[in-house]
Amino acid sequence: MHVTHLSLADFRSYERAEVSLGPGVTTFVGPNGQGKTNLVEAVGYLASLGSHRVSSDAPLVRMGAQRAVVRALVRQGDRQQLVELELNPGKANRARINRSSQVKPRDVLGIVRTVLFAPEDLSLVKGDPGERRGFLDELVTARSPRMAGVRSDYDRVLKQRNSLLKSAVMARRYGGRPGTPSATKSAGADTSTLDVWDEHLARVGAELLARRLELISALRPLADKAYERLAPGGGPVGLEYKGAPADGSRGGLDADGRGAAVSPAELYDGLLAALRDSRRAEMERGVTLVGPHRDDLVLKLGELPAKGYASHGESWSLALSLRLASYELLKSEGNEPVLVLDDVFAELDVQRRARLAELVASGEQVLVTAAVPEDVPEVLAGARFCVAGGEVVAE
Repeated sequence: MHVTHLSLADFRSYERAEVSLGPGVTTFVGPNGQGKTNLVEAVGYLASLGSHRVSSDAPLVRMGAQRAVVRALVRQGDRQQLVELELNPGKANRARINRSSQVKPRDVLGIVRTVLFAPEDLSLVKGDPGERRGFLDELVTARSPRMAGVRSDYDRVLKQRNSLLKSAVMARRYGGRPGTPSATKSAGADTSTLDVWDEHLARVGAELLARRLELISALRPLADKAYERLAPGGGPVGLEYKGAPADGSRGGLDADGRGAAVSPAELYDGLLAALRDSRRAEMERGVTLVGPHRDDLVLKLGELPAKGYASHGESWSLALSLRLASYELLKSEGNEPVLVLDDVFAELDVQRRARLAELVASGEQVLVTAAVPEDVPEVLAGARFCVAGGEVVAE
């Protein structure tokens, strides 16, 4: 699969941009701040409905514009599809596939698939658990686009359950006394439906959890192999799933992804029990304390956790290994993703540059950004565009 044409309207710094692409390596070269990353960010948005740089759509719309449009022509074998997303901050986004407007944005997932390498990837190792959860869930969705709906359902149920818990806390704290914050609303807080919300959260959460565990099991040997190729003799790499403990409870669901695949039905009872064990602590704090939204992916090098123990170079190699493992996994499932390397080589030493370049050079489509041509290893020679002053010009 590869993108043959990218069209932007009022996206980031571009009022208009038209870029013809082909298979193999394409490099976008230009000084920082000229819009190189904006181009590959647009491709990534089509693949995930999100940006690797910001959490909302508003910064993606050019200043002064009301909306932005990202459009791409995508070829997979003999099949070609035109996919388009219209970004409307504060309103519902719109999508079109082959000019049809009768689709939802979620329907475009799976048409474009990407694996992105970026300086931000260091946070996969050194950052908070949310960074690693996001990595897992994005890859889960890339493998099975319908999981976007499951993730949305989980977020909706979690929000409702948290609202109910918060109301219970306010009711207990203020007792509905006149003149106190939220007295009228909180005085009538009814927790009788909490058991129902527990069941909803456990049902949707178990499906998400099952897919995460399945993913980790598939990634583990691939990540270990990739690390050995990037940093020979530096492993082995360990990936373990850890449920977050709740105050006063036995903790989150005990599932680390080792062994055979676990079905959502098997996980449901355990997650429901963990929710009920944490009920007292949740009623005191007004927030859901266990579930996939609080879990973590523990990364290890040898017997030690990478976070806090790995050197800067080891952390980079581990982060890159996760991306390489993602690429190999998606490729093995029959739809090779576009590889995006956004200003990565400038962050690496000479040896890691060369090893990474050798590992990705054979990809069906590889998009690279760099401030100077010298940052890009010779093995990644291919088409080149100069990006400056809002223009993208083929060399």
